[in-house]
Amino acid sequence: MKRKYIIGLGVILILAGGYYYHSSRSKTGTISYVTAPAEKGTITSSISGSGNVVVDQLATVDPTITGTIANLSVNVGDTVTKGQYLFTIVNNDLSVSSAKSAASIQQSKNAVDSAIIAVKQAKADYSAAKKDSTSTRDQKSILKKKITLAENGLIFSQKSYSAALVDFRNEQSTAGERTVVAPIAGTVNAINVKNGDALSRLSSSNNNSAPIVIGDLKTLKAQVQVNEVDIPNVFIGQKVMMTFSAIDELSVSGTVEKVDSLGTITQGVVNYNVTIGLDTLDEKLRPGMSTSAKIITQVKQDTVTVPNSALKTEGNKTYIEVLNKGTNVPERRNIEIGIANNADTEILSGVSVGDDVITQTIDPNAKVTTTTGGFRFPGAGGGRGN
Repeated sequence: MKRKYIIGLGVILILAGGYYYHSSRSKTGTISYVTAPAEKGTITSSISGSGNVVVDQLATVDPTITGTIANLSVNVGDTVTKGQYLFTIVNNDLSVSSAKSAASIQQSKNAVDSAIIAVKQAKADYSAAKKDSTSTRDQKSILKKKITLAENGLIFSQKSYSAALVDFRNEQSTAGERTVVAPIAGTVNAINVKNGDALSRLSSSNNNSAPIVIGDLKTLKAQVQVNEVDIPNVFIGQKVMMTFSAIDELSVSGTVEKVDSLGTITQGVVNYNVTIGLDTLDEKLRPGMSTSAKIITQVKQDTVTVPNSALKTEGNKTYIEVLNKGTNVPERRNIEIGIANNADTEILSGVSVGDDVITQTIDPNAKVTTTTGGFRFPGAGGGRGN
């Protein structure tokens, strides 16, 4: 009996020693907090989009007649004026067609002149018969019908002449296209032909593959894609800030000018094009450059804000923890939030300016737990992104 008592006492001592060891180990560090003061100022919320620099006034030079390119006189980057000579289309068939059309219109003109003479002659013959007492009624009736036939012939020949004239003018216009000129003033953005190349009769459906592309670089704009979740908050007139991946430290402001009504689906994601006018044109900007845009949706001034990392949620409630001065005990406060961006959130109620809100909790005694993809540190402060 005494032996059992000694063994039991030993177990109790061992357990007590383990508890003391664990307790002493758990009290080796003190929990600390990283705080940031609630501030009053201006907060801006925005919607992000990405896209490219585009030319608003763009013209493709793509004649619809066949032929061979000759005397190409411009290069990519050249500045051209409206009506400036670009190249010639060599096509001997155009000359033949034009000559045939000219001959046809002359024949039609001759037919009209002959019909006018025939009408005059028929009227003269009828008038003479009326004065001739020997002319019978039948002779006079026949001569009168000849007037009607002659007049109908004149009408037909005049219609034929009009049709020939339209054809002649079309042929002349087509022949004129053998000398191709710039349709607008601007800069030559692309040349996809060279001397000796054959032109197809069909215009290209792709502007980038047209023989020559001319754009007015003074009309550069940005066109970005915005997803279907954000597009309801985008409106014409909103201010925009843009950066360009090809040009470091360049930031350009602009204004939303157009929001497409129809979206495009890419890999199941619906995006809408938004066209942005640039407030200033930097000489380093070029068509096609990639751009990232932040469309300003709301601006609040003189409002209380805290870092997003201070926000925590529980159920459908949002709260923060405040470290009151002189204490090391966090105070939980339920809050009402307003607008937010990637860094800060507006606080409508629950926090005052100057309150030290906890953005991170550091517990040196917390165990490190291995999880898939890395380590998790219990006690780290929560956050909420925009």
